[in-house]
Amino acid sequence: MTTTGTELLARLGDGVSGLRGRLTADAPMDAITWFRAGGTADLLFQPADEDDLAAFLKMLPEDVPVLVVGVGSNLLVREGGIRGVVIRLSAKGFGSVEHLGGNRLRAGAACPDKRLAGAALEAGIGGFHFYYGIPGSIGGALRMNAGANGVETRERVVSVRALDRKGELHIFSNAEMGYGYRHSSMAKDLIFVSADFEGYPEDRETIRREMDAVQSHRETVQPIREKTGGSTFKNPEGSSAWKEVDKAGARGLMVGGAQMSRMHCNFMINTGSATGYDLEMLGETVRARVLANSGVRLEWEIKRIGDFLPGREVEEFLGQKS
Repeated sequence: MTTTGTELLARLGDGVSGLRGRLTADAPMDAITWFRAGGTADLLFQPADEDDLAAFLKMLPEDVPVLVVGVGSNLLVREGGIRGVVIRLSAKGFGSVEHLGGNRLRAGAACPDKRLAGAALEAGIGGFHFYYGIPGSIGGALRMNAGANGVETRERVVSVRALDRKGELHIFSNAEMGYGYRHSSMAKDLIFVSADFEGYPEDRETIRREMDAVQSHRETVQPIREKTGGSTFKNPEGSSAWKEVDKAGARGLMVGGAQMSRMHCNFMINTGSATGYDLEMLGETVRARVLANSGVRLEWEIKRIGDFLPGREVEEFLGQKS
């Protein structure tokens, strides 16, 4: 039996009255994802701050699934929606960035990557210019080891502050994050709330030139004004995802209202009417074509979440085995 958001909210009872954040039942996810597509979440919680989040987690029954989202820049939500609770950290409670002195900065998990780059510029701290071109937030960067222009998050992280599923606080060192390419080995139920970063002294004019170069590159080669989720697939070893997509003849390929960008064919875009099904079907069609063409098994970089609608399931690689 499927539980509705209203039923889940009722199950939480009077305990929610002490929360300072916002709880929304049956929340439409297309309103908070850059693809502007997808189903609803049973319950969306936007905590006021870290204490509010901890209080909510401590009162939430253990059998209720929890999923954390950031600014929604790399999320594909399926049409069947998301069971349980989606937590979206607020900019007011988790979006700050501060200079700790020396070459260190502290940023909340909801802080836009671009804002951290700007704060580093203001403080004369080098090594953060790559964040200027990543359309996400620090929480996602910590989880996925986000990187660009030859630099990755793991090169800047000192420590990470996180809450577990029971609302207990943990602080992890860089080494404990278990970073790899677009990956960290931390438990999925940990919610990152902030992190300390370290760069190096650098002249502000040099930092500004580096940031301008990042922005110019994005505007020239990426469809940044479209409804997109950024890079669709991770780069396979020894190649680039866009090259494999292009070689397979999938540049500009469309399924419904979803299209692989003609400008940068590792970017999937919603041309205006795409559903979650259209987007995922397009992605799996591209993966199947690349596998057939070059034997490369592309991995999704975009995070796909939620349930399929009955009869609108999408098989990985369209069921292709070889």
